[in-house]
Amino acid sequence: MPPVTETFLVDTEKRREWMAVLAKAIPEEIESLWSVLKEKPEYYFLRPPEVGLVMVRGRAGGTGMRFNLGEVTITRCTVQIKEGATGTAYVLGRNVRHAELAAVFDAMLQDPRHHTTLMKKAVNPMIVSVQDRKKQTAQKAAATKVEFFTLMRGDE
Repeated sequence: MPPVTETFLVDTEKRREWMAVLAKAIPEEIESLWSVLKEKPEYYFLRPPEVGLVMVRGRAGGTGMRFNLGEVTITRCTVQIKEGATGTAYVLGRNVRHAELAAVFDAMLQDPRHHTTLMKKAVNPMIVSVQDRKKQTAQKAAATKVEFFTLMRGDE
């Protein structure tokens, strides 16, 4: 493991946003971005990719009492790039490569030397891609929506 050479201060909310985009990206998007990256950082595993289960909770109507919906498979990974930044990723499913690269990109995005370029060339296009997929899913769901109504008899 390399010595930590710098302290990286990052806005937590912005980091949360790019981590969500990296986790929701299609694995092929991340892999293609990695393949065209000119300067690939040297990195070390602090926590190698590992697959596990997480309990998903829901709320009735989005606001009611919480209940356990079920378990989902996730893969998590934590890396440290040579420059010292630590990146973490949690992705749905069992794709260990996706988790590894998402963690590396998270670390790189914390480094001011890489941040602007990666945001412009990687994260912003992925945001558009994630939003498009979300919109398509919503359209498919809307096409199957059923409206229920109650009829009342006049004397009750």
